[in-house]
Amino acid sequence: MKTAQTTVKNSSGLHARPASDFVGTAKTFQSAITIRVASHPADTAVNAKSIIRLLSLGITAGTEVEISANGPDESKAVDALISLIDSGFGEE
Repeated sequence: MKTAQTTVKNSSGLHARPASDFVGTAKTFQSAITIRVASHPADTAVNAKSIIRLLSLGITAGTEVEISANGPDESKAVDALISLIDSGFGEE
């Protein structure tokens, strides 16, 4: 299992379009991937391949998130999703 944390930088957070981009990227990997607000308990992690679950977290700008993946491409999955968040989804 690989886990990493980053802070959401884009001003609108993970609203519909960035969330869709995030989920679309997550779905390209075989690994099981979860995301949670880093300050929340581990059992609040949600499936990163579900836009409904992701939006339910209400992730706003400045929120620190933790992404975890478990599977054959876990490192690539976490790295890609962290990079996507760090890029600001092209909104900066």
